[in-house]
Amino acid sequence: MGANEGFIQFKRETPVSRDPKERIGDYREIYVPFSDEKLNHQAARCMDCGVPFCHNGCPLGNVIPEFNDAVYNQEWGQAIQILRSTNNFPEFTGRICPAPCEASCVLGINKDPVAIELIEKSIAEKAYELGLIQANPPAKRTGKKVAVIGSGPAGLAAADQLNQAGHEVTLFEKDEKVGGLLRYGIPDFKLEKWVIDRRVELMEKEGVIFATNIEVGKNLPAEQILKDFDAVVLSTGAGQPRALNIKGDQLKGVHFAMEFLGKQNQVISGEISENPISAEGKHVIVIGGGDTGSDCIGTSNRHGAASITQLELLPKPPKQRTTLNPWPEWPMVLKTSSSHEEGADRMFSILTKEFVGNENGEVTGLKLVDIEWKEKGGRMTFEEIPGTERTLPCDLAFIAIGYMGPTQNGLLDSFGVEAMENTLPKSKNYQSTNSKVFLAGDMRRGQSLVVWAISEGREAAVKVDEYLMGTSGLPRKDESFFQVDEQIAG
Repeated sequence: MGANEGFIQFKRETPVSRDPKERIGDYREIYVPFSDEKLNHQAARCMDCGVPFCHNGCPLGNVIPEFNDAVYNQEWGQAIQILRSTNNFPEFTGRICPAPCEASCVLGINKDPVAIELIEKSIAEKAYELGLIQANPPAKRTGKKVAVIGSGPAGLAAADQLNQAGHEVTLFEKDEKVGGLLRYGIPDFKLEKWVIDRRVELMEKEGVIFATNIEVGKNLPAEQILKDFDAVVLSTGAGQPRALNIKGDQLKGVHFAMEFLGKQNQVISGEISENPISAEGKHVIVIGGGDTGSDCIGTSNRHGAASITQLELLPKPPKQRTTLNPWPEWPMVLKTSSSHEEGADRMFSILTKEFVGNENGEVTGLKLVDIEWKEKGGRMTFEEIPGTERTLPCDLAFIAIGYMGPTQNGLLDSFGVEAMENTLPKSKNYQSTNSKVFLAGDMRRGQSLVVWAISEGREAAVKVDEYLMGTSGLPRKDESFFQVDEQIAG
């Protein structure tokens, strides 16, 4: 497996980012190019593990040691063949995945893990550069028609797989452009949108039909979709944001994060002329310590905010794993994103109490209090610390505390799909209570990662194919490793 002692010879290294003072002046991706020699060294660090836990850590079941070995030997054709066998869009995940595979890397027990995400992105980009990724339409068509509703990562993956199975696939998108969360939720400084356009163009050449500016259930009835298509995949995501539900949350200047991020991406793409929400010169408070909150920080800095404060209800994580959080569990450690590096105050163990406004109904401040976390009766709970209540200046607030489930717009009802008490639709093996309608992505499993959405789309496609044809030759997650092994051996 590559260099026998690569993990001893070479230290983990990833691309250097542009200076924060420079990059907040644009929305381009932040990393500088990484040399082929350095990439070779990173691939060489992959050990010949007896049991490679990275397989299990990756929601897609990527066959990581094998493509690392191919990169080390500069066998790019084999590398992209292995990677594409389990991942439709490595150019996406190689940029924006939090890399649970790296958290499970055996080398991570006592050294820095292999830079798997970097290697994945590099394989994809090298394959495009060398012309190894080309349109590959199916040799024959089945005569079956499938509608995929929602063009986020789950919908794109389902459409790609079902098209390769020979079905005629139409992917419906309510917005002007394809991509869903990838396009309208993730800032360009993390994922430039030409990356999506390049993949969409390829899928069009392979026969996928994209129908944009169509909101199924509104300007196209669900009944018509059910009549015109042999099967339907619903993959519209979990767009119902979790509300803060405190006094003053309806004041002007208090917004859900995606109201801000989505409009900014539309400005950059030229869909609209300006963002109706401006952070310029404002005291911005971001409520929520996750990736979406971090994206609000990066975008607010690029607007020229006067100050940015991020609030987190949970206590500050440790810098390194504790004995209660051993490998290969996901490391519950403090993470500093590129947006944090660009400037923001981070506050932990904070409970928000009330937004304060002026006579014009505009937010001017946020009352909050420090809390202390304690274990009681086997559960973690918190108590307010007396004397710590105070008000922070706030002209603009972004709520980024997660999502409850699918947007409550009547879409599920229109397709005859029943929902559970938590608003997620009922499903068994990706099939809804309407046997003709299948579910994939955050809409089915709840808020999750892009890599999980791709996995969902792939697995749902197998079930749709079985429904239409009786059996399916599409790869399944549990079988993908053996299929790749056979391809390499053959």
